[in-house]
Amino acid sequence: MSKKTMEYAKKLVSQMTIDEKISQMLYESPAIERLGIPEYNWWNEALNGVARAGVATVFPQAIGLAATFDTDLIEKIGDVVSTEGRGKFNEFSKKGDHGIYKGLTFWAPNVNIFRDPRWGRGHETFGEDPYLTSRLGVRYIEGLQGHDENYLKAAACAKHFAVHSGPEAVRHEFDAEVTEQDLRETYLPAFEACVKEGKVEAVMGAYNRTNGVPCCGNKRLLIDILRKEWGFSGHVTSDCWAIRDFHEGHHVTGTAIESVAMAMNNGCDLNCGSAFLHLKDAYDKGLVSDEAITAAVERLMEVRIRLGMMKDYPSPYEDISYEVVECKEHVE
Repeated sequence: MSKKTMEYAKKLVSQMTIDEKISQMLYESPAIERLGIPEYNWWNEALNGVARAGVATVFPQAIGLAATFDTDLIEKIGDVVSTEGRGKFNEFSKKGDHGIYKGLTFWAPNVNIFRDPRWGRGHETFGEDPYLTSRLGVRYIEGLQGHDENYLKAAACAKHFAVHSGPEAVRHEFDAEVTEQDLRETYLPAFEACVKEGKVEAVMGAYNRTNGVPCCGNKRLLIDILRKEWGFSGHVTSDCWAIRDFHEGHHVTGTAIESVAMAMNNGCDLNCGSAFLHLKDAYDKGLVSDEAITAAVERLMEVRIRLGMMKDYPSPYEDISYEVVECKEHVE
């Protein structure tokens, strides 16, 4: 985050109505034409290539990449992935196509610690070791995002925060109970490195509870540790439909409105899912403040500015051609 882009974001958001602000907090964000803000879908994946919308160069799964122990290679792969992501985004944008899997906010890397063999997504991680995971996570982020504080090549997202490691079948209701020592020595080091060293732009909350509190509405994780202790300045997104789990799976709230207020007031800026459709109701009931909503939307606008989505702040990467996608050099 740079001072220049944050000032721009504040100026943009100050001109929005409360309804317009809330509309930008859903992963399918509509255009606000009078402010020059194009529509945008935040959901894209780039774990080992940008392969959800058409072809791409596909690399080995993260667990296989981790077996190389090669940090330089991991950054090179991240750079190739974001180059192809840019090529796709630029081409889709020319055609007015802002659909799912076509954006520049990549929900990767997965820096969870793979210590439960029942977890069906362990192959998405860099394995069981917190140190190796932190080293590879940081370099993959640097490959995806680039090294310019004023512009992002793409925006990476460290997920799933925190203590998310299965079993997969009960993730929507599971309470991951962990000691303070194990939390600090096992499950948080990679996230901390991604924030402090990798300057990761986004963090995604996990489905599960951690010590009784759903991660996407967990003040200790999202505010006390992530923002206050580590100095994180990017945005936090929920996992997909995780906020609905507050009342349907975890039963810590009674209604969708209460769940939305819990997420919003405890550090969640963007909703993958539909729960934030209830955010206006929560606002009208006085359960969430305009200040909290404004701060969240400012963070969301700031990353979009650095990605070059506003016409008066063009990206140095906007000329990357679709020809780079699955090109001979990348495949080799």
